[in-house]
Amino acid sequence: MRDTLWDWAVAAYGAPGVSEACVALQDSHDQNVPLLLWSGWLAATGRKPDAETLEAACDTARAWDGVVVAPLRSIRRTLKAPIPDIDDAPRQAVRDRVKALELEAERHLLDALEGLAAGEATGAPRPAIEALVAAARVWAPVTPRPALTRLADALPA
Repeated sequence: MRDTLWDWAVAAYGAPGVSEACVALQDSHDQNVPLLLWSGWLAATGRKPDAETLEAACDTARAWDGVVVAPLRSIRRTLKAPIPDIDDAPRQAVRDRVKALELEAERHLLDALEGLAAGEATGAPRPAIEALVAAARVWAPVTPRPALTRLADALPA
C-alpha cells in the first residue's frame, strides 16, 4: 500500500529540521510549503512531472493559497499576540480553531496536488533538491537554492 501525499507530508514535516526549513522558505522566500512538500513526495516516489504539470500545480497552489490559506495564516498570526482587555483563553481558543482550519485547507491543497500526479511511481526515488528547485523556479522568479538545499537535506530519504 502506498502512502498518500498527506501521510508522507505529515511524516516529513515532523522530521528534524523540516518544519523550520519550510517556514523559512515560506516567510523569507515567499515559497509555498504544500507545493514544496508535493515536490519532495514526487521525488521520493520516483515521479517526475512535466512542465505542464508543474505549472498546473503552481496555478492550483497560488489560487488556493491566495483565497484560503494565506488569509487564515494571517488571522492565526494576528491572534498570536494578546488583545488588550480580552482574556487569553478566548483568543487562544479562536486561534486554535483558525489553525485547524488552516491545516485543513493545506490538506485540501495537498489532495488537489496529489491528483495532478495521479498514477503509480514510474522510477526510482530521485534527489529531492531536483524536484524542489524545479517547483520553486515555476513558483517564483528567484530560486532560493541554499534554503531549498536545507529542506532537501532534512527531508527523509
